Amino acid sequence: MIVARDLTKTYGSRTAVDGISFTVEPGRVTGFLGPNGAGKSTTMRMLLGLDRPTSGSISVNGHRYADSPAPLREVGALLEARALHPGRTARNHLRWLAASNALPASRVDEVLGLVGLESVADQRVGRFSLGMGQRLGIAVALLGDPAVVVLDEPVNGLDPEGIRWVRTLARDLAAEGRTVFVSSHLMAEMALTAEHLVVIGRGRVLADCTTADFIARHAASHVRVRSPQAADLADLLRRRGCDVAADGGVLRVQGLDTTGVGDLAGASGLVLHELTLVRSSLEDAFMTLTADSVEYGAAPAGAAR
Repeated sequence: MIVARDLTKTYGSRTAVDGISFTVEPGRVTGFLGPNGAGKSTTMRMLLGLDRPTSGSISVNGHRYADSPAPLREVGALLEARALHPGRTARNHLRWLAASNALPASRVDEVLGLVGLESVADQRVGRFSLGMGQRLGIAVALLGDPAVVVLDEPVNGLDPEGIRWVRTLARDLAAEGRTVFVSSHLMAEMALTAEHLVVIGRGRVLADCTTADFIARHAASHVRVRSPQAADLADLLRRRGCDVAADGGVLRVQGLDTTGVGDLAGASGLVLHELTLVRSSLEDAFMTLTADSVEYGAAPAGAAR
């Protein structure tokens, strides 16, 4: 379990993390989301003892990570996959980590097989692609068979098969009762991977809830309707109190579900060519909630002309 309590980190006059509190429970994948500059990396660095909190605390299984007698056996982390010596082979990189943490040498081959790097285990990692480097970083995180796994942007550089593999791995680790904490900017992937979310913006917690609740609270679903009598249907729906946006013969309706829209159209003799419930996405909800927390915003297309 990971527990943050009133965790704060300042750099001079800048506050990177501003009194955040959250708990990452075992047995589920918790996604850690936020715009660039939100404080995610700083929080993870404080978790692993790489940065010291200005105030507050963050602990792993009831104590600071720095106080763990066997860090790799307790917490496996991927923060920077390329933080390794380019002249070493993948196997030797894992071997020295195993030896320095009193882990059995047999574990090296086990994790190489787990991440699919057996065939390149004796190549120097300086020649690895970004995706291969990510796999090696995940192998390092799993080397000590830890109860807590922390992954920062684990699918960077991976192809679709690799992304699916990481998703399955994270969920399998959680199913084994481990604590799994994953940061990513890929909202569609997080929607498939994480059961729970901690969302931060400008160093503060904006949401701490299940993924389903987060989407339901921050992005409304709507009904898409296509009809040759769209104008008549739009008038009818508005008289019933619905919010209707029209784009030619296509309507975007909020306030009734598909059954309600279909029954209303049928009772009025209006023809429908399409009636679809469009469910909101995690990306929609994330963009809505964090709109005021984006540190660097792009200008609209054409503004730079």
